[in-house]
Amino acid sequence: MKPIDLAQKLFGKSHEQLGESERRVLKYISERRTLSTDTNEAFDADKTFGERLADNIATFGGSWSFIMSFGVFMAFWVIANTVLLTRDVFDPYPFVFLNLVLSMLAALQAPIIMMSQNRQAARDRFEAAKDYEVNLKAELEVLALHQKIDMQVLGEIARLREDVARLAQALERPVDDATLQ
Repeated sequence: MKPIDLAQKLFGKSHEQLGESERRVLKYISERRTLSTDTNEAFDADKTFGERLADNIATFGGSWSFIMSFGVFMAFWVIANTVLLTRDVFDPYPFVFLNLVLSMLAALQAPIIMMSQNRQAARDRFEAAKDYEVNLKAELEVLALHQKIDMQVLGEIARLREDVARLAQALERPVDDATLQ
């Protein structure tokens, strides 16, 4: 059945009145194809270099590896500028240059993490749209199965009524003694 015909039958609307998701679902139903896909693969297919970089930086920046390595770096910085380099320290206490480095790191890291979070929100919307399409297709397929079963049950009921009517007619006919022997 064509998607245009299915639109009227299943939704009670014309094909033009349906949204993009509903049209796509009807197309897949009419072609008898599966709709579900790997959403991660589909979403990541058109990821740009900058988006991949932002995701990787945000992943590393929000990990224990980053926290521990940065803690080691800061401890080394403090020890180098207080104990190891007693005369020619490049950042004496109160470590103004270290504070500048930390501020610059935070200033760069915050927007990168926000870009990654925006991508995650877009991924969530994409997955929700895919889930809606798959659920809609499943619901329509279940409705179609119900209609098929209902048609079979109605056909069976009609046959049973005919059989009962035939039996009732047979019982109403007079019985001959000759037919009994």
